Amino acid sequence: MAIMPILVAPDPRLKTKAKTVEKVDGEIRRLMDDMLETMYNARGIGLAAPQVGVSRRVIVIDVAGEDEDPNPIRMANPEIVWASEEEELREEGCLSLPEQYAEVVRPVEVKIRYLDYQNEIREIDADGLLGLCIQHEMDHLEGTLFVDHLSNLKRNMILRKLQKARKGQPATV
Repeated sequence: MAIMPILVAPDPRLKTKAKTVEKVDGEIRRLMDDMLETMYNARGIGLAAPQVGVSRRVIVIDVAGEDEDPNPIRMANPEIVWASEEEELREEGCLSLPEQYAEVVRPVEVKIRYLDYQNEIREIDADGLLGLCIQHEMDHLEGTLFVDHLSNLKRNMILRKLQKARKGQPATV
C-alpha cells in the first residue's frame, strides 16, 4: 500500500467527471487500499479517487470513531437508488479543501448501489454521518466539491482563503 498525494482546490482535476469502473480487479483493489491508507494518514473519513488524481468512480469511507475498530467501506460505481425527501443541514469539510468548513443541505437518508471489493453488487442504506459522507464523496465523482453547494459569496471566500494559503507554500509537482 502507498500514501498518495491529495489534490487541493482549485486543482482542475477535481472538477472533472470520473470514469466508470468496468470491474473491481487487482488494479482497482490496489487503488482502494492505497486510498484507504491515504485517507487514514490524512485523518479523514472519506476519499474519492479524483482527489488523488485518478479519474475513476471509486470511493472509500470509514466513519468509525477513534475509540472504535476501523470499519472501511470500499465502493466502485456508487449510485443513489433512493433518497429521502427530508433534508438536513450539516457541516462538511474536505481533504481537498483543508481547514475549510461550511453547512450543506443533503437528504437525511439514502440507499446506495455499488460494486464492492470482491466485484459483487451491494446495496446499503445510509443515514447520519455515513449517509452524509457517501453523498459528499459521490459528489467528487461528478466533479462537484461541497463548496459548489454554497452561495457564490461563501464559495469564493473559501477558495480565496485556499489560494492565499497556497501562495505561502512551495509549488508541488
